[in-house]
Amino acid sequence: GGKRFGRVMRTVVLIAVLQGSLALHTSPRVARSAVRRSSVVLATTPVADELRTPSGVSDEERQALDARLFSLNVAIVDTVKGAIDIAYKSNPYARFYVLETVARVPYFAYLSVMHLKETFGAREAGLSERMRVHYAEADNELHHLLIMESLGGNSSAIDRTVAQTMAFFYYWYVVLVYGLSEPAAYHLSELIEDHAYETYAGFLQENADELKRQPVPPIARKYYEEDNPFLFDLMYTSTSSTGKGGGRVKLENLYDVFVCVRDDEKGHWETLCNLVQSGCIASATGRAAQATLPMDVQEGAPTLPWMAPATRASTPAPTAEEKTRARVTGRK
Repeated sequence: GGKRFGRVMRTVVLIAVLQGSLALHTSPRVARSAVRRSSVVLATTPVADELRTPSGVSDEERQALDARLFSLNVAIVDTVKGAIDIAYKSNPYARFYVLETVARVPYFAYLSVMHLKETFGAREAGLSERMRVHYAEADNELHHLLIMESLGGNSSAIDRTVAQTMAFFYYWYVVLVYGLSEPAAYHLSELIEDHAYETYAGFLQENADELKRQPVPPIARKYYEEDNPFLFDLMYTSTSSTGKGGGRVKLENLYDVFVCVRDDEKGHWETLCNLVQSGCIASATGRAAQATLPMDVQEGAPTLPWMAPATRASTPAPTAEEKTRARVTGRK
């Protein structure tokens, strides 16, 4: 058992170091965007202007990520996503429980690294404000998890073991990657939140009638209707939160609950897109978030076996809604 654990940990460390080493060799265009991260300052609700994308960051720069990092992240997420989808194809609530257990890990991994940086004297502008947003995101994902538990998603000891084991190793992986390259770590979460949005959108599409006959779990009503909305509103940095400006949302059935969960995932995705592409949590121009694209690899740069063909950064990236519409249309 001890030897097997050691082998798994060494594998996690090696992949994280590889990802970090690739990040250190990204093109100057990404490096300049990463440097601009220092311009982030106070975040409030609504988002302060200073927290938005710094002036001078073009759309081309915003949409670029080194293609090698991009491909590595896609390979990791597609592998894990495929395994979970196959294992829990006939048990959606257990699948959502596993996904939510894993999806909340990055946010407190980010916080761990940020707290450590503060301990060693980091006082860069915007650090504590980003920490507040990540804490709000972690709190939101926790309530998603509690909702799935209330629906019986964690009723199996095997499912709990699988989810918690994945979360344990994923936490340390994210800590290592985030310490080496924040954009690479944020992009990994961007892909995960994109998958979560598509998963819940597809689930709502396929089970609308049944979900509308089911009652609202008490924990969902408490979170979305009764709790203080401060953290909930703080989490939404690019779009209006559910019910903002017109009071809290009113839940009528389980369908409404999953609509809220789906929209929360979109909110996370938008924030992560901005963090990957500019180092800021919101757009200065107010434009809709777009998925991060891989940057063309410079001639002579090393390639990797899993490397996907690079897409030019100027190519328009799909929004979450466009990707979901394409996915649903493709199944018909």
